Order: sequence, then C-alpha cells, then structure tokens
Amino acid sequence: MKPSAPHHPVDTAQAPLGQQGPASTDPLLHRVQVGDVGLTAFEWRAALRGQQPTLLLVHATGFHGRVWDQVVRHLPDRHVIAVELRGHGRSQAVDFDSWTAFGHDLAGLIEALDLRDAQAVGHSMGAAALVHAAALQAGRIRQLMLVDPVLLAPADYHLPALPAGTLHPAAGRKNHFASAQAMFDRFVDRPPYAVFDRQALMDYCEYGLRPAEDGAGWQLACAPRFEAKVYPLARQNPGIYASIRALQVPVLVVRARAQDPAIKPWDPLGSPTWPGLAQEFRQGRDLHLTDKTHFLPMEDPAYTAQLITDELESTLG
Repeated sequence: MKPSAPHHPVDTAQAPLGQQGPASTDPLLHRVQVGDVGLTAFEWRAALRGQQPTLLLVHATGFHGRVWDQVVRHLPDRHVIAVELRGHGRSQAVDFDSWTAFGHDLAGLIEALDLRDAQAVGHSMGAAALVHAAALQAGRIRQLMLVDPVLLAPADYHLPALPAGTLHPAAGRKNHFASAQAMFDRFVDRPPYAVFDRQALMDYCEYGLRPAEDGAGWQLACAPRFEAKVYPLARQNPGIYASIRALQVPVLVVRARAQDPAIKPWDPLGSPTWPGLAQEFRQGRDLHLTDKTHFLPMEDPAYTAQLITDELESTLG
C-alpha cells in the first residue's frame, strides 16, 4: 500500500515567523536570517518549549527538515526543531566554498532561536555541521547524537583538494516531476530510496519539491548542482578536529554497516564514518549497527526514535 497522498510539495511562498500549518499536528514554520542566508526551521509542540530540553534535528545532504517527520511522530512528548541547511528545503541557496559554512549557519540559527541546553541529532553532513556549530555555541547544546556522520580520519583532511568546480554525479539528477507522487513512484524501487520507510520516502518527495521555474510541474528544492557541490568538499574541512576536541559534552557516534567494495563506484548505503571517530571526542561513544544503512533516519524512523529516547531522554531525569 502506498502512503497517503501529499497535501502539497514545498513551495517558495514567504511565511511569517511562527506560521501554523494547515493541520493542528503540523509544525510551525520559522524563517530566520543568519548573516546573508535565510534559513528555515520547523517546530513541533511549541507549547513544550522551556519545559524540557529542545531536540534539534539536522538533515543530510540533499534532504530537508521534514524528512524527520516519521521520527518525530515516534517522539510524541518532545519539543522538536528540525532545521534546513542552506540550499535545502525552503532555506536560501547561497553559495559556499567549504562545509564550514553549514556549521556557521547552524551556529547562528541556534543563537537566533535562543536554544539553551538543547539535545541534538545530526545525520551525515548535517552531523558534521552540528559538531562545528556545537563548538561555536558552547553551552547551548548539552548532548549530541551523530548518525553516520561524514567525518573522516584526520589524515584524510590533508589530501590534495579536488580541482575547483568538481561536481558529484548528483549534478545530473532528474530535476522535474509532475507531482510528489510521480517522484515517489520513480524512487520507490531504486537504491538508495528502496530501503526507506514508505511514508518517510513520501515525506521526502512531498516536502522536497518546489514549483518549477518554467511554471510547469515541480523541481527539487535542493538543486542538483548545489547538492553535487557539497559532496566533493567533504574533506575540505580541516578545522573540524579542533571543533571535535573542543566539545565538552557527551557524544554518541552511530555508525551504519561498512561499505561494500564490490559496489562500484561506491556503496551509498555503507557508512562513510571513520571507525576511530568516537575516541577523538572527550566524551565519545561508538555504536556500530551492522544491520542498518547510512540512511537510518529514513530507513527505520521508529528505531531511530528509540535510539534518541534511550540515549538522550535517559539523561533528563
């Protein structure tokens, strides 16, 4: 059975701070200006803010804040904010030259939202941005969970830079769809999307589109060329280890199964995380899930929510 049809894909309409969605269960939409970048964040259960630590969620490259919807559904009593990094979802696609930009943006957003003593979960590139932001905003983040972060061995950050303008094959992604349902139908049986929970995949499609520039149909909210610029810059982030070692908070590194070298040119479902990463944090722990993929939050939202509950909520009492 297919998931329920979407209400509408993401559009580019302006919305005031705190706009309520069409249904009472929908999150509030916040637009925040951080430097020269307009960023978006979604807030669930705003009435709980201040009564418990906020749970901050940060998505992976190419995704958006609403891919966390199914995880949030399994956390019915938590105050949650899911952000959208520059170039993703409703946030502005301002150019960048390193992953440091995402960390600085996120740090500014954390300050603008006046988050204090928050708990945070980041996925993939979003986890790397979260580490940088948490170091810049010491005292505002009390605990981190990094889900299969794209954080490499220290030596990897000293390799020669790729030629300027190098783009990942994602630049050639299909970028026009008749509807969110058409996007879902195209992706549902294709890797890596085939491992996604079906409703999580529909959330990705529903909220990952915006009106096409030619006025016909829909295009990806994270433009293929923007996404493709992110990947080659993964190792152009040498300052990340200064951020890692500056953190004075508990950090759980969740690693997915190892990459399969038989899958060419690379295995998108395998973990990109350096196995020795957790020991580099002052209070780091490693959890290796050999039966899960890199796309854990979308693959198994219920299990992801349980991990969050076990790791983060256990510290509340």
